[in-house]
Amino acid sequence: MRALPDPTRVLLVAALLPGMGHVWTGRAARGLGFALFALLGGWLTARFAAPEASLVGRHAGGFFVWALSIPDAYRSARLDRAWAERAPH
Repeated sequence: MRALPDPTRVLLVAALLPGMGHVWTGRAARGLGFALFALLGGWLTARFAAPEASLVGRHAGGFFVWALSIPDAYRSARLDRAWAERAPH
């Protein structure tokens, strides 16, 4: 069995790169889905946002999906760690 990553490090990776915390914990499809929808959400809001909107406002959809992926990756890593500790050896 592979070594499980530290949930705190997963949190840091997820905060730096959208979806990569999930990929690191072995949930590649979920992580790539988050990354794809972060890009898609950012592109859509940039396309339809008012020209005078701030950088964050123009890409709010992408930032929102990214923000949702951070605690999800941390929670997944923490649950994996808890299940591994409870499993009989």
